[in-house]
Amino acid sequence: MALFRFLHAADLHIDSPLIGLARKSKDFASRVDDASRRAFDNLIALAVEEECQFVVVAGDLFDGQWRDYRTGLYFVDRMRRLKDAGIRVYLILGNHDAENRFVSRLEYAENVRVFSHRKPETVRVEGLDAVIHGRSFPQRDVSENIAKDYPAPVSGCFNIGLLHTACTGRDGHALYAPCTIEQLVNHGYDYWALGHVHAREVVQEHPYIVYSGNLQGRNPRETGPKGATLVTVDDGRVAGVEERALDAIRWSVESIDVGACTDMPAVHAVVRERIEQARDAAAGRGLALRLRLVGRTPTHNEIIRAGDRLREEIETMAAMISDEIWIERIEVKTSPLLGRETTDPTVAGRLRLIVEQFSSDPAFMDLLEKKLGEVSAKAPDAAHADELFGAIRAEGPARAVTLALSLIESGQE
Repeated sequence: MALFRFLHAADLHIDSPLIGLARKSKDFASRVDDASRRAFDNLIALAVEEECQFVVVAGDLFDGQWRDYRTGLYFVDRMRRLKDAGIRVYLILGNHDAENRFVSRLEYAENVRVFSHRKPETVRVEGLDAVIHGRSFPQRDVSENIAKDYPAPVSGCFNIGLLHTACTGRDGHALYAPCTIEQLVNHGYDYWALGHVHAREVVQEHPYIVYSGNLQGRNPRETGPKGATLVTVDDGRVAGVEERALDAIRWSVESIDVGACTDMPAVHAVVRERIEQARDAAAGRGLALRLRLVGRTPTHNEIIRAGDRLREEIETMAAMISDEIWIERIEVKTSPLLGRETTDPTVAGRLRLIVEQFSSDPAFMDLLEKKLGEVSAKAPDAAHADELFGAIRAEGPARAVTLALSLIESGQE
């Protein structure tokens, strides 16, 4: 068998918005609005550069209903670019594609093959001893094990299974098209190209069972490099499986220990150092950062009291480092140095004891629920306030206690 290369991609979610950017930073949002397209253009360029014979996409080309029909036209145009380079494309439709009423209306160039949603199919790659087996989703919610009906491997060929699945389950992903790793191994294919799970994962090496992950991270839960998998096949065997980063914007969550900081300038110094490290790791990409300050530190009270001023100082610092850095959120998870016992007889000590008991007081939680109910009644239906209210319920009491304790401590200084 001849040596050949192919690209395995999945979960393109073309024109999917990067969640939260427009709400928190319109300027940065305007610069990254096309991040998913730029990542896909990087994929096209990589396929051409590496002289890939074909590209497989394991579902979720799009993100549900499009905001603009030009999303589909853009994708069709990029398929033509691959055609001009002599590269074929094999696609299955995932759960997000299945709910899109426009996907079936797209007219692709002859180099594109979309697998049927009615039953699994086998397609031979023209000019190669390679075959691809796959099936598109017929609707969004596919709860049956569709992989068990995939055709048997073709003897004398390199067999690829193209499947959109959660396997036995992955955190944060619906259990679509469930199957077991043992089942996939025993099916006899040489490579399983999986989609649906957004984190890259080499599940198995003999045979290779791989989640390529998504092309572009969309929120702070999708951190680190995102891209596709370049596969080299030599003499009918997998000779190389390489992760290639293609994302245009990199998400990163940085936990910064400020325990050794004795004053705010020291805090600023360690934060700056970590931002610079994250910038370097992003290798020239735009960077969306969530910073989490942790540790027992003598600066705890100052950090709490700084509030919005601390964010402004860190945003200014980030802007001086690079104009391609956006501070998505700053989470303060620090705590004060171990201090006085709760039996402290002073007024401040008694106040501390009362405040520490405050967050577990049922009367406080009842009051909080009443206030949230009043806000909810006034919020428009499109506000989607459930997530915000959940965060307030989970973090609000603790934050109130932290602020109150910092004020008590500052009164003693």
